Amino acid sequence: MRASGTFTVKAFVPTELQPNPAVSTALPVGVATMEKHFEGEVTGLSATLFTAAFDQSTGVGTYVAMESFEGSLRGKTGTFNFAHSATTTGTDRTAEFFTIVPASGTGELAGIRGAGGMAVDADGTHRIWFDHELETGR
Repeated sequence: MRASGTFTVKAFVPTELQPNPAVSTALPVGVATMEKHFEGEVTGLSATLFTAAFDQSTGVGTYVAMESFEGSLRGKTGTFNFAHSATTTGTDRTAEFFTIVPASGTGELAGIRGAGGMAVDADGTHRIWFDHELETGR
């Protein structure tokens, strides 16, 4: 089953966390926390741990994120975790990965499993979708 929605980033807060031991590369690694709010068939909020090696001026880099979601998918409420990553060359997204963490669901989303994706429209609208299944009877 697919649940789709849009989201906005309500907070993006860089942290002081640094890799140890320090290794100098052409793109430094940074860590941030994020808060996102979702609307549509995906409604709720998420708390995100975000790690990236990224050049803001060229838009080149790769990120890895772990999100804890609280809300509803197509009216079923609960919580779960999902992970995603992608690489960008400044004009496109490649090497995308998106998965719902097994055994992380609660409430009506207990037993959730599946994948999904994200896209950013030309006008800056952020889209998300979950292609998911729930345990039988949920």
